[in-house]
Amino acid sequence: MKFRVLKYLKFYGLILLLGIIFQSCEEVKDSTIKINSNWKFKRLETSNLSEKGYEDTDFDDSDWELVHLPHTAHIEPLVVNNQWQGVCWYRKSIDIPNFTEDKKVFIEFEAAMNHSIVWINGEEVSMHQGGYLPVVMDATKYLKRHAKNTIAVRLNNTDNPITGPKPLKRLDFNMYGGLYRNAWLSVKDKVYISHPVLADKVAGGGIFVSTPKVSKETSTVSVKTHIVNDTKVPKSVELVQSIYYDEQLVEENRSARIDIEAESDMDISEQFSLQNANLWSPKHPHLYHLKTKVLLKGKVIDEETTRFGIREFKFKNNQLYINGEKTFLRGVNRHQEYPFVGYALSDNAQYRDAKKIKDAGFDYIRLSHYPQSPAFMDACDELGLVVIDAILGWQFYNDTDAFRDYCYKSATNLIRRDRNHPCVMAWEVSLNETKMPIPFMEKLDKIVHSEYPGEQVYSCGWMDEVYDIYLQARQHRILHPHELKDKPLSVSEYGDWEYFSKNAGLNQDKLPNELRNELSSRQTRAYGEARMLRQAKNVQEAHNDNIANTIAYSDSYWVMYDYNRGYHDDIEHSGLMDIFRLPKFAYYFYQSQKDRDQGHILKIASYWNDTSSLNVKVYSNAEEVKLYLNDNLVSIQKPDNDEISKGLNHPPFTFKLPTFIKGSLKAESYVDGKKVAEDVVKTPQAVTKLKMWLDKSGKAPQSGVNDVLFLYIAGVDENGTINPDFFEDINVSINGDVKTLNVEKVKAEAGIATALIRIGNTKGKITISANAVDLTGSYTISVK
Repeated sequence: MKFRVLKYLKFYGLILLLGIIFQSCEEVKDSTIKINSNWKFKRLETSNLSEKGYEDTDFDDSDWELVHLPHTAHIEPLVVNNQWQGVCWYRKSIDIPNFTEDKKVFIEFEAAMNHSIVWINGEEVSMHQGGYLPVVMDATKYLKRHAKNTIAVRLNNTDNPITGPKPLKRLDFNMYGGLYRNAWLSVKDKVYISHPVLADKVAGGGIFVSTPKVSKETSTVSVKTHIVNDTKVPKSVELVQSIYYDEQLVEENRSARIDIEAESDMDISEQFSLQNANLWSPKHPHLYHLKTKVLLKGKVIDEETTRFGIREFKFKNNQLYINGEKTFLRGVNRHQEYPFVGYALSDNAQYRDAKKIKDAGFDYIRLSHYPQSPAFMDACDELGLVVIDAILGWQFYNDTDAFRDYCYKSATNLIRRDRNHPCVMAWEVSLNETKMPIPFMEKLDKIVHSEYPGEQVYSCGWMDEVYDIYLQARQHRILHPHELKDKPLSVSEYGDWEYFSKNAGLNQDKLPNELRNELSSRQTRAYGEARMLRQAKNVQEAHNDNIANTIAYSDSYWVMYDYNRGYHDDIEHSGLMDIFRLPKFAYYFYQSQKDRDQGHILKIASYWNDTSSLNVKVYSNAEEVKLYLNDNLVSIQKPDNDEISKGLNHPPFTFKLPTFIKGSLKAESYVDGKKVAEDVVKTPQAVTKLKMWLDKSGKAPQSGVNDVLFLYIAGVDENGTINPDFFEDINVSINGDVKTLNVEKVKAEAGIATALIRIGNTKGKITISANAVDLTGSYTISVK
């Protein structure tokens, strides 16, 4: 699988070939071309609309919409309670004039929601079930040389009994249609490194890197490479494999002559011994690059670069040790949805989502409840986020061979796609919250251990039979405290359902609905300070309970970002950030749990207005905090030591003020008697202007890649303080190649409005203006 698998030049003249491909390539990675640009798109508005001829080369698609990938089949409103489901088509013309008899061409869609059929020049090439894993094709025999070629894709994202997980009207998340990830075209010689999905070899195909032995002194890197000879004569090749760290050569192996019979293939296994290797871990995500070259008669005919990390995940007495160090993983669940565009996130947006999770103080993510983007996986590698990687599943089991075979294939291809990512600790080959037959789970578990042989591999699932790791939600432990097998335990979901559901064990059945909503973790920024503090208290209590009262090696809060649900007429609001990625107070609680060597955290969780709590919460990982009101010292305090704090590394600080006095609260944090951080909150005054900023989160806006970003517009007073009572409509005006994607009006919530913008193909400065009532603001974006 390309992890950004850089693929290198395989024959002379390929640069010319790539440069003249017609209507296709905005990004070239040597012999692999990103073909995201200039697709023709049509969404069928009625189910009986004729599709006859849509796949044909000579079909006239001139009246179809011109789009670029990643693309969503339908721009949705903010609250999606009637998501579009149906059939849509994509078409693209491409010319490969230097495509010769000794070359092969492969096409890959990273995802195509949900049931896809692909035609090339009118011939059906692929039929694929499932919208989250790659659709890969050997297109060689279908393409014409020195002529126009047409790729046509038909997508159907209606409810599907084979893929599941259940009908959208009863589903807890949305499955948005479209070609919503990247598309690639690869050109290779007929002696080449295979694609693991097409090779279809157990624990093989492509390049498979593992680290069977890891230590600070000596580590072993095992590499299996699959080479195919698609010619009609035997070939003798050499294999050169080089390991680099920070572009410095670390180790290199050159094979003896490898003889491959005609129309045959071969696996080549190599082992490297690295001394004093830089190990991958959440705190130190060191990454290496393996460059693999296939040489024929001394000439490089195929080359790939595979990124990997050297790490060991091991359990002792059901506790996790990473590289020999006992580690508790603090984590979160994540849905990949954005407002309006659904799943159609740019690679940069995927990185920004991962960066926010890392910045929030997490070192672990459970991917819920489906395979997520290769770009997101890459970001987890780079940032040091341990991952539980999952197949699609949620409250659905279809007792048919077709469904089971689909699940088995999904598990297989998920591992083949993601096995080289050092971030992946375990494979959730389980149907979440679904009663599964034992033989079904046994087959999925066997696939994990067959596809990734060795000791450093773990299956996991929400049932405590069969799997190596038991994913137990906190409410299940509350309701059934004695149902626990002797195996590693992860608290897979907590902090939401046990505070919301009437059957989750915290006596909610005794509460009226309106009070139950007030006391839940499902709180919006619009609900105000008191209810956001309630959410923060819930997550603190639950996280403390996980640490103090279970033998779990990790936990993952539900959920990082607010998201839409197919069955519900409102957004699910238990996110630590809202759907626009704006933080709630609970975000800062988790951020304060960082170790001090990861940064000094200090945040006053108050707006400090006349409705604010007089018990002021301050989140910090310091030893001591001083709080001032209008520069007068309120008190100097140590961390809280109450029942919901005793298990925490860094409990919050609670300051009790006698009365509200307008002005400023200032907190100072101290470690070893030295001031390390300061935070100030001022009582909001009347809004006098609009303040604007862009959510870059480690990635600047980029042209030509359908980059999507959040533009924030806040109502601020003369001191620059955001007024949380500002709820006005905002008019946004853009001078440049940028588009606003909001379906409804851009409207402020708790002082801040958000526009989702998409960057076009033009580099340079873009000016955006905003106005509301008598207020104005402007912002300039530098697009690279």
